[in-house]
Amino acid sequence: MMEALTINIWILALLILVGLAFDFMNGFHDGANSISTIVATGALTPKQAVLFAATFNFLALWVFQLHVAATIGKGTVDPHFVDYYVIFGALCGALSWNIVTWYYGIPSSSSHALVGGLVGATVAKAGGTSPIIWSGLGKILAFIVISPLVGYLLGGILMVLVAWLFRNRTPGQVKHWFDRMQLFASGAYSLTHGGNDAQKTIGIIWLLLISAGVSTTDVKTLPDWVIYACYLAIALGTYMGGWRIVKTMGSKITKLNSVSGSCASMGGAISLGLATLGGIPVSTTHTISGAIVGVGSAHRTRNVRWGVAINLGIAWVLTIPASGLIAAAFWWAGTHFL
Repeated sequence: MMEALTINIWILALLILVGLAFDFMNGFHDGANSISTIVATGALTPKQAVLFAATFNFLALWVFQLHVAATIGKGTVDPHFVDYYVIFGALCGALSWNIVTWYYGIPSSSSHALVGGLVGATVAKAGGTSPIIWSGLGKILAFIVISPLVGYLLGGILMVLVAWLFRNRTPGQVKHWFDRMQLFASGAYSLTHGGNDAQKTIGIIWLLLISAGVSTTDVKTLPDWVIYACYLAIALGTYMGGWRIVKTMGSKITKLNSVSGSCASMGGAISLGLATLGGIPVSTTHTISGAIVGVGSAHRTRNVRWGVAINLGIAWVLTIPASGLIAAAFWWAGTHFL
């Protein structure tokens, strides 16, 4: 009995470390979203930008409640179907997809990779879709479309509003204001990015603790160290940076300056903040991409490289099924070889 308990504790500890590795990779992969606009416009150097973004990622710990963690932990699949092998498959599927997309510089969604991995591994275990909580998953799927559209609209509206407010000023006359405004907007985006994305890993570790019988579905039973560790992991990942993706987000979609960069970051921050308060685990990548396209379109649609945007959209659609299939394969391998 004691030996079995010891093995379970070691498995639990190992899976928590894999979860934190995913959280770190999430920050590494998505950190580019937080810093791409301020790096592309020269508001901060890359080293300054990653430290700036990582700091606000961690500060989100004291700003947002665990609504998103609750959606992941008990609102996507039935916790009764989840065991060590399901969590192993989910994390490995999400990590694998993140590594592939990072290598090719594709700003895909770490959030949707995690959701896809969790659903894929759970369905593989159950042999069907009965464990899926369709209300929660449906909300996540809907926001694949809604979040970039909201980012697009807010980014475009802010760009038009700024252009009207400063219509009698030259770009040189407003540049110093927007250099400062861009830092504020980027800080707000990094804050909401940390608040939304760190909670996804909190949710998956919470689900693991529920399956191990050391926590319940009451958030009050979630240990504080899980929350602190997840926020620290995503902040460290952001600090390490995802430089391949910075180029795509900061220059390939559309050309940014301090004004358009401020509007894009602020549009993304507002979208993410509303989603986090509503407990919706949206893609920070989708949101900032939509906002960047929105500010580019506000000038003229030809300013947007639509071929790049379409390729990103295809990657977004593929993320959940691809990570789900990989997770199912890891679940099978885990049950047969571990």
